[in-house]
Amino acid sequence: MPSVPHDALVTLFRNRPTMAPELLRDVLHADVPPFDHVRIGEASLGEIVPTEYRADLVLLLEGASPGEVHAALVLEAQLRRDPDKRWSWPVYLTNLRARLRCPVVLVVVANDASVAAWSARPIEMGHPSWVLTPLVLGPSAVPAVRDVDAAVEAPELAVLSAMVHGADDDALEIARAALAAAARLDDERSRLYADLVIRSAHEDARAILEALMASGNYEYQSDFARRYVAQGRAEGEAKGRAEGRAQAVLDVLRVRGIDISAEMRERILSCTESALLDAWLERAVTAKSVSDVVGG
Repeated sequence: MPSVPHDALVTLFRNRPTMAPELLRDVLHADVPPFDHVRIGEASLGEIVPTEYRADLVLLLEGASPGEVHAALVLEAQLRRDPDKRWSWPVYLTNLRARLRCPVVLVVVANDASVAAWSARPIEMGHPSWVLTPLVLGPSAVPAVRDVDAAVEAPELAVLSAMVHGADDDALEIARAALAAAARLDDERSRLYADLVIRSAHEDARAILEALMASGNYEYQSDFARRYVAQGRAEGEAKGRAEGRAQAVLDVLRVRGIDISAEMRERILSCTESALLDAWLERAVTAKSVSDVVGG
């Protein structure tokens, strides 16, 4: 049964079909035929043999004329090692090649480095000189999108980046760029993408994101995020909005392992200026000490 992360990876490429050939061409430097647009094809690949074979996604690279297919990509989202795939992947390619009568390429997307390395291993077919080497988009191949403008330009790539780099040291920066991009999309994609980004971030980064959301400064559309925004607003009604933001500053510093003296804690909690608290909260995400946040 496909998992949420598995389906999410497939959805990103379904929502932005050009992303797969662009990454193959620009990152893996694969020889991708020229194309005018990319269309999602039929993923059932079991027409030639009795067993039903179904790929995660089939992308057709088409020319300007209707039905002019230059090449096809079979995209597989792989979250774990599965020895059976080394038998079924060649079937996907040969069946689709026979059906479409065009070049066919296998693309494996993996959000774990060890799974990516396993997926990239050549598959010896037995026939002389016939070896299938999957093209793999893993953590080393997917660019880390940290810039908000770049994330807004390619939101699916930004979310993919957050998913595969969620354990990196700069996961928070990557996640914030992806969330900023998600906030500009329609409600359905915005909710889905925000949830995926938050789920993918490592524990410390996720805690900081939750603290930022609880402060009320971030208007993300995710149901997951709304829980923290609502919590922050409820606390704001009870204790005052400024105090809620001050507590968010302390939460971020605590999660990041920065020591806070009693004097500094009192200074932060006693602040009632919203603009100043917003500035402190922004600094707390990257600060190395409390003085970097509130000054000397």
